[in-house]
Amino acid sequence: MKTIKTLSILALSTLLFFSCGETKKESTDMTETETEEVAEVATPEASDPNIVEVAVGNDNFSTLVTAVKAAGLVETLSGEGPFTVFAPTNDAFNKLPEGTVASLLEPDNKATLTGILTYHVVSGKYEAAAVIDAIKKNNGSFTVTTVQGGNITLSLSNGNVMLKDANGGMSTVIMADVAASNGVIHAIDTVVMPK
Repeated sequence: MKTIKTLSILALSTLLFFSCGETKKESTDMTETETEEVAEVATPEASDPNIVEVAVGNDNFSTLVTAVKAAGLVETLSGEGPFTVFAPTNDAFNKLPEGTVASLLEPDNKATLTGILTYHVVSGKYEAAAVIDAIKKNNGSFTVTTVQGGNITLSLSNGNVMLKDANGGMSTVIMADVAASNGVIHAIDTVVMPK
């Protein structure tokens, strides 16, 4: 009788042990499945913003965005690229003589505005490290050809990248490597001008 009781208890314990283990496993599997489903829902695919979208999302570039729209360059700068844009901030545009921006935004001056804006764009993606490296490898200055067709000379001063335009005007990169899906933006403190 003792043997039957002992075997019964052992059998019941084994059954309970395996049942609990199976329930625990089912619970674990369900939790993992739920987690996977939540992870899929929580991570929708989003594309990175292009140069124009990055500029639109930054209040410091509102004048530039207005100018890009007036010049009809939104589609171009939203294109595949890649582009490097030396983007004047609002403060840079404010340094221009009074009335200059308003005059450039007039439909009759679209060609002039387009020329100025494309003078700030270089084909290819040149992050700050590459720009600095090119300056150092070329005896302290490196000339780039802009989309407009003119040249800008890049140099270093006190650790800052400087731009020298066709008229000798200078501008400083004040924020580098603003990433975009079709290139990179470097914010500058002064509008550079073509000849």
